[in-house]
Parts: sequence; structure tokens; C-alpha cells
Amino acid sequence: MNTATASTTTNTTLTLNASFASRRNAFDWIFAALVLCGGLFALQRYAAYMDGYEKGILLGSIPATIWLGWFWRPMRMLMLAAAGCSLLAISLYQDGDAGSLARAETVFWLKYFLSSQSAILWMSMLFFMSTLFYWISMFARGEGSTMSLIGSRLAWVAVAMALIGTLVRWYESYLVGADVGHIPVSNLYEVFVMFCWMTATFYLYYEEQYNTRALGAFVMLVVSAAVGFLLWYSVVREAHQIQPLVPALKSWWMKLHVPANFIGYGTFALSAMVAFAYLIKQSAGETRWYKLAPLWLLGVVLCFEPVVFRPTAGQNGSSYWMVYFGVSALIVAAILLGRQRIAAKLPALELLDDVMYKAIAVGFAFFTIATVLGALWAAEAWGGYWSWDPKETWALIVWLNYAAWLHMRLMKGLRGTISAWWALVGLAVTTFAFLGVNMFLSGLHSYGTL
Repeated sequence: MNTATASTTTNTTLTLNASFASRRNAFDWIFAALVLCGGLFALQRYAAYMDGYEKGILLGSIPATIWLGWFWRPMRMLMLAAAGCSLLAISLYQDGDAGSLARAETVFWLKYFLSSQSAILWMSMLFFMSTLFYWISMFARGEGSTMSLIGSRLAWVAVAMALIGTLVRWYESYLVGADVGHIPVSNLYEVFVMFCWMTATFYLYYEEQYNTRALGAFVMLVVSAAVGFLLWYSVVREAHQIQPLVPALKSWWMKLHVPANFIGYGTFALSAMVAFAYLIKQSAGETRWYKLAPLWLLGVVLCFEPVVFRPTAGQNGSSYWMVYFGVSALIVAAILLGRQRIAAKLPALELLDDVMYKAIAVGFAFFTIATVLGALWAAEAWGGYWSWDPKETWALIVWLNYAAWLHMRLMKGLRGTISAWWALVGLAVTTFAFLGVNMFLSGLHSYGTL
């Protein structure tokens, strides 16, 4: 390498480094310092309770969290707000009669805002309100930007409350008993909370990247449906009660496998709702009933859902699901009647197709990681990497479905109607793997039965 070339390379490197540094503002560095101090404090305070793997995960999470906050700056305020409110809740639990869950019923801020159950109820209400405002914006005259902005802001606050509820529930589990404490990703109630905030967070990222809030009306429908199930499940099964882990779940693998799985589930659900929006926009001008098949299909699914849950719901639960069906039918009818106005406010088909592809690509990557981690966990817990358990079998079906979708897109150029239908059907396959297996099949993974 001659002197001129070396000089050019050095100058380019310095320019890139300067450019990277120039993009960091004061809040970026403050955020990084807070994350570093918080991580090191946690390591110093709780090192005695961690094994080597857990210490490594904690140390690795520090630069990962800083990078995430720098990569997508709205995450900085979200993480700081969730951490600050969670620490406030913990301090309120520790005041007075230290270590008592009973304080959640006597301390104002815990009772109405910051206990895990209160925060999750706030999350539920805010997601419903966010969905409502997104849909108002779809039918409002003009752009409806104010209504959609309110919907977006409410979704952000709902995600924050979900994170606060999750973190505080983690602490509360240790108040129940030192041997009971665990990360709250162990049953259907806890993972439904995670599904809600993960799906919403990924949507909010795409909302900012593509500078459109029109998709919020569709994506928040699946989040609200999950919230509806969560509320029913918590009442019927009292699932919000913190329970000890079964022996097979007492593993640090759970902290990696389950979140990775639900990044996949959340992004697959997001892609399906974008696919639904794609089909609505494509068929907006149609008047023939068979060309409106996506709407009729959604109606059939919503009609079928109360029939599925009614036998296990009891009398009160049956009423709940019939009301759920009624609301869902009204939503379908509104979409059907207003499809032309909705289609006019949706972004271009090319953009919808791109969001669908990127969501599936991200979900597939994390679902693959989760499957590998699950195999390693199975080897430790049961002595074998694969046992053709119903959950494992359906996870493989989900993986193969999206692997085929991505192969057809990348190798054969699959686009348009077929890919959208495939993504929509993929949601049904994923839902059965996520929920249907627990309802209709039994096996080694039957931890969240209905």
C-alpha cells in the first residue's frame, strides 16, 4: 500500500468515526452512562445469586441496550421511564412492612398504577383506546392525523405500562417466596402480556421508519384481540396470580428461549395484519362477494372463536365471548362498508409488501434462534434435543411455513396477492402452535393449559 492510499484510508476511517461521534447527542451519552451504571450495580448487588452464564448475559445486555437506544432513539425514553417507574414501585414495596405484597392494596401508587396487575390493566385499557383512535383516524375526514397521532402515543404509553407490569411482577414473585421468584415468561398470562408489547413495539418501529400511521388500525386489532383473551383468561383461570415454576422451567434457558420465540410470534402477527391491509386495499373497488374473501374469512374466524372458548368458559365466560363476538362482527361490518375510504388512507401496495417481508424476515431469524435454544434446553431438561412433542412439531411446521415463504420470495420473486394470503394463513398456523396446542393437545410443553 503506497503512502497516498494509506493516507486516504486513514482519513476515511477518521471521517467515519467523527461522523459516528457527531450523531451522538448529550442525551445519548447520558443514557449510555445510566445503562452502564445500572448494569454494574446489578452485577455488584446480585452477583451472588447468578451463575456464570447469567453474569455473562447481564454484561452482554449492557452494550446491547445502549446500542438499541442509539439505534432507535425513542427506545431511550421508553426504557428509562419503565426502569424509573419500576424502581419506584419496588421502593414503595420496601417501605414500611418490607417485602409484603399486601402493600399493593394499601399504597395509592401501587394500588392504582404501579403494581403489576394495575400496570397490566392500564396496558389493556390503553391498547383498546389506541386501537379506537387509529380506527377513528381511518374514517375521519381529511388525513385524520391528529387521531392517529393520539393512537400512536397511547400505544407507546401502553407498551411502557406493559414493561412496568412485567418488571414489577418479576420483583413481586420474589416477595411471594425466594424459591418462587422467576422472570415472568412462564405461563399463558405472562407471555400474552409479552406478545402484546412486543407486537406493538415492532409496529411502532415500522410506523416511524415508513412514516405512516395508517397500519396501526390493523396491527392494533390483533393486539386488542390478545388483550381480550388476556382479560378473559385472568378472570376465568385467575392467571394473574403468581405461581411457582414447575421443575422443567427452572432454567436460565427460559430467559432466552421464550422472548426469542415471542419476537417471532409478534412479528408474524404483524405481517399477517399488514397482509390483511394489503388485501383490503387491493380489493377496495370490488363489489363481487367472492373478491371480498379476506373480510368474510376474518368474520368466520371471529365467529368461530367464541365457539372454541365457550365450553371452558362457564356461564359468565360464555357471555363474555358472545359480547366479544358482537364487537368483532361490528368491526368486520365497518371494514366491509368503509373499505374504499380505508384503502384510500393505506400506503402504497409496494410499501405494504415491503413491511410484510421485513416483519417475516425478522420473525423468522428470531424464531430460528428460539428453536435452537429450545433444543438445547430440551437436551438439558429431558435428555434429548428433539422428541416430536406436539409443541415441537407445530413449531417446526411454523418454521417450515415461513422458510418456504422467504425462499419463494427471495428465489422466485413471490409478491402480491399470493404472498399476502400466505402470510395471513401463516397467522392461523402460528396461532395454533402458540395457543391451539395448549387447548387441544398435551405433551411435555403443557404448562399453560386452558
